[in-house]
Amino acid sequence: MATCKVCEQPLVLEVEDEDGNDEQEFVPDDLEVSCGCHFHWQCLLDQAAELAKSLKCPSCAAEIATRTAGPSTSNPFVQSVPGAAILTRYTNEGGIQENYDILPEVTEEAYVEANPEVLPARAYHVMCSTGDVENIVAILRETEQARTERHGRALSATQLIRYQDPLEDSKSGLHLAIEKGQEEVVWLLLWIASTLSTESFPRPAVQKAQAMGIQRPSALASGDIRALKDNQGRTAEAAAAQMGDFWTAILQSGILHPDA
Repeated sequence: MATCKVCEQPLVLEVEDEDGNDEQEFVPDDLEVSCGCHFHWQCLLDQAAELAKSLKCPSCAAEIATRTAGPSTSNPFVQSVPGAAILTRYTNEGGIQENYDILPEVTEEAYVEANPEVLPARAYHVMCSTGDVENIVAILRETEQARTERHGRALSATQLIRYQDPLEDSKSGLHLAIEKGQEEVVWLLLWIASTLSTESFPRPAVQKAQAMGIQRPSALASGDIRALKDNQGRTAEAAAAQMGDFWTAILQSGILHPDA
């Protein structure tokens, strides 16, 4: 039986017995790269920092990146040609996945490992995408508390709100909320990070912000969130224009324009 090239253990994972018995149960965990080397998924992911830079097998140093018709990932953290991919054959308890491209996940792991301070920002972006308003407010407050406790060695709430993810075309939370149709999040971010007049906000949005104890900033030293541009040069307004009918009324009102 093949073994993992990192830990030299069989290519299986021990799992809990669903029936509550004490017997050991194992499921396959075999990630085979193009050179023929095998790894546990986590063992290979633990090599992400070097793999993302070299695109070579951690065991035999063979080139394992290929080119595909379109880019596997568009983030600038990967120093590779456009269209690069690391295609694998992954066998786990769900079956066999042929031509499974692991480069996006390797890149993300490498980036987070090199920049652990961005973990809250990436969690915040997930919340913007899913419309989790309550937890957006909570993470902003927790971020400020953590920054105080660590004497400034952490992202501030302002930096979190304005964070642009290099793994996602430098989109901001506002870009993501617009792309996912999260109107409540859009109003929240405009409330706390734009110069839009309070009179322009719908009454329900104002009432919710006030009920959550969210005050509007008296000034925006860091700039209006509506002016942020992604890697395609799009502001949130431009992203909304590409979304079609959903944002028509808001676009017509002009509230997403940075100068509104």
